[in-house]
Amino acid sequence: MVVLKPIWFFGQWGRKVYTCAPLYKPNPSAVTNVIKFFQSMSPTRILPLALLLLLFGCSSDDNLKDSSEEKLWTLGQDSISGSNWARSIAAMQQIEAQFPFGRYASQSQLLLIYSYYMNNEPEAARTAADRFIRLYPDHPNIDYAYYMKGMAFYSQDERILGRWMPTDPSRRDPGKAKESFTDFSQLVTLHPNSPYAPDSRSRMIYLRNLLATYEINVSEFYIERQAYLSALNRARYVVENYQGSPAVPRALEIMTEMYLRLGLNELADDSLAILKANHPDSKTLDDNGNFKVSSQITDPSFLYSMTFGLVGTNKKDTPLAPQHRPSAMEMPYKFELPEVSRKRSLLNIMTLGMLGDPGTQPPAAK
Repeated sequence: MVVLKPIWFFGQWGRKVYTCAPLYKPNPSAVTNVIKFFQSMSPTRILPLALLLLLFGCSSDDNLKDSSEEKLWTLGQDSISGSNWARSIAAMQQIEAQFPFGRYASQSQLLLIYSYYMNNEPEAARTAADRFIRLYPDHPNIDYAYYMKGMAFYSQDERILGRWMPTDPSRRDPGKAKESFTDFSQLVTLHPNSPYAPDSRSRMIYLRNLLATYEINVSEFYIERQAYLSALNRARYVVENYQGSPAVPRALEIMTEMYLRLGLNELADDSLAILKANHPDSKTLDDNGNFKVSSQITDPSFLYSMTFGLVGTNKKDTPLAPQHRPSAMEMPYKFELPEVSRKRSLLNIMTLGMLGDPGTQPPAAK
């Protein structure tokens, strides 16, 4: 007979999680023992236990539904103090559902936004913020709703991926960053004297630099694929829309090189003049102020990518475009006799052109 006793371990948010573990194994792992405990139980015993747990869960929700507004508010406050965000969300939702015009109706929705944010539910936090802005456009704390709406997407990657692995946000999809920038911009525009306005401006500067760096990364990606026109357009967009960003010098360097590779020397000179005047310490300028064009670009081969750089190369020569277009007089005149046409062989026809004599087609009539 296995003797069971209640033990506890800390869950994800530091809450005590109670379960049962057998005593027949010294220093057992709580999770392992719970699994073994349920595996040892027959289906006829598991079903009543599951119904009992469901009954307790329903009774807990029923207790919230029968609670007064004051009790729900106190429960939500205590849950936030204890970092029990799921319980806080449930309490605030009950206040909104049972007492939509009560004393704590608007304040509970603000705390609901915060609870969603702390519970790593950015979409729900933004939805709750939008609803609060729509229902209470003249509320004295509406600036907080705008602020939390921007914060929901601002720290999403940091909260989910950043705590476990180093990531570069400038190489990720910029959609969330753009939405966050728009939300902070609305707060600064509509409520410039808000206590959240200074922090929002600082975060807008960071997001602006992040978006500019993203465009540079895309431009360099196009350079590696020798899509010079696309790379040029991305770099020019940075210069036109993100003035003052640290990415602007690199954008001017890309514009100068891409104009040279496309044979547009006059535009390349204009970009080079701007680069010299504003960023004379650029690494692409030599001691005499001449532009140094990279003779190779990164273009990893399939073998290089599959072997993680052990075999093959990731460099490829990229000659510049000609400095001028050849005129008609420079083109040598060539006279070629038309080739005598001959029919395709039967073997070529039956093998769909893979074998045999393909023959020649007569010149098209003009």
